[in-house]
Amino acid sequence: MADTEQTTQTSPGAEDEPAEIARLAALTATPVAVDSFADYARGWWTRVRSGDTGSLPVVIGLIILSIIFQSQNHHFLTARNLTNLIPQGAEYMLLALGIIFVLLLGEIDLSVGFVGYLGGIIMAELLKGPHAHSWWIACLACIGVTTAIGIVQGLFITILGLPSFIVTLAGYLGWQGVALLILGNGGTVPIQNHVVNDFAGGELTPTAGWIVAIVGSLLFAGVTLFGAERRRRSGLAVPPRSLTLFKIGLVAAAAIVVTIICNRNRGAAIAVRGIPWVALIIVGALALWTFVLTKLRFGRYVYAVGGNAEAARRAGVNLVVVRTTVFGIAGLMAGVAGIVAASRLESVSTSSDGGTAVLYCIAAAVIGGTSLFGGRGKAMHALLGGLVIAAIYNGMGLLGLSSGTQYVVTALVLLAAVAVDAVARRGRANAGVV
Repeated sequence: MADTEQTTQTSPGAEDEPAEIARLAALTATPVAVDSFADYARGWWTRVRSGDTGSLPVVIGLIILSIIFQSQNHHFLTARNLTNLIPQGAEYMLLALGIIFVLLLGEIDLSVGFVGYLGGIIMAELLKGPHAHSWWIACLACIGVTTAIGIVQGLFITILGLPSFIVTLAGYLGWQGVALLILGNGGTVPIQNHVVNDFAGGELTPTAGWIVAIVGSLLFAGVTLFGAERRRRSGLAVPPRSLTLFKIGLVAAAAIVVTIICNRNRGAAIAVRGIPWVALIIVGALALWTFVLTKLRFGRYVYAVGGNAEAARRAGVNLVVVRTTVFGIAGLMAGVAGIVAASRLESVSTSSDGGTAVLYCIAAAVIGGTSLFGGRGKAMHALLGGLVIAAIYNGMGLLGLSSGTQYVVTALVLLAAVAVDAVARRGRANAGVV
């Protein structure tokens, strides 16, 4: 007994495990204490040079894509086309918001495309016929089933120790089969509920759009200022006030620009104006998961497990709970994406391709800046990567390029993103940065 106690007391590094958790959790990009905007900018440039490029490559990529497509077809940057990018990329953005949690652990989920597809079918089945259920019951049933599927797959991975690749590959095949059994060969279930169809096809009125933009900007400003001042009073590291105000101004400017673009008339025979409803779903999900990753203890645990699972376990993190919950989140977002995809098509059918959806959502997360090696990534990466995917297909569609060319270009962009991630990881290692 004495030997056991002695071993416990002298376990190398045991007293440093909480510090290791804090260090790994710092991957959420906690701001550095600096005195001025210029100091922060110099620190940011130093991190970029050491390999911590963040979202910089994808932002530059979006600008380059916009220039190329606009130079080849002047319709690309029109209000109508830019607004269309939102519903076109919505499914991939929402799926990517869930898959980012899985990638942060260094795991993979190949099943989310068909899990979302199955959820959309369940919703459509509950909405059809003379005894159709309310739209919210159908949507909750969809999300409940897909979340349960994610949790069950997560338990196979965590409890039995099976590789996530194999478990979710089985899910990819199995849930596709279940969906086909429900629909039958060549089956199609139309969605005639106008509320559900408006998720992807409806718009806010211009006035409502301005209200949402103003209220959203004020909420972001309030939360950001309150959080910064709270950290400052607690003696924690915070960015300079000038940078905080700059971020608030940038978000407000983005909200104004998006509202102006979406409120332009996009119709031909009849006027079509307003922010698409699906944009609010995307922004709401983005805000929720950003809050979870950056403000909640669970988010710190996710980064810690992805950075060093053994250190996290020794520090008291329940790996089974964290990993299972992450796959449950992926299933939940698959259900939301399945609802949006069904809403956009106003039906579900056997022609839906859940396999392409999962590949695109993983590509969106990686292109946006999430590392395949685990431990590094943000919810915002799903939005940026989804915009890149949507821009590629939208732009090449305007140019009349074939599907084969679109696949090749997307593959090259994905390969470039992974290469940038690998080079950045090597640069951080050489610089002594996690």
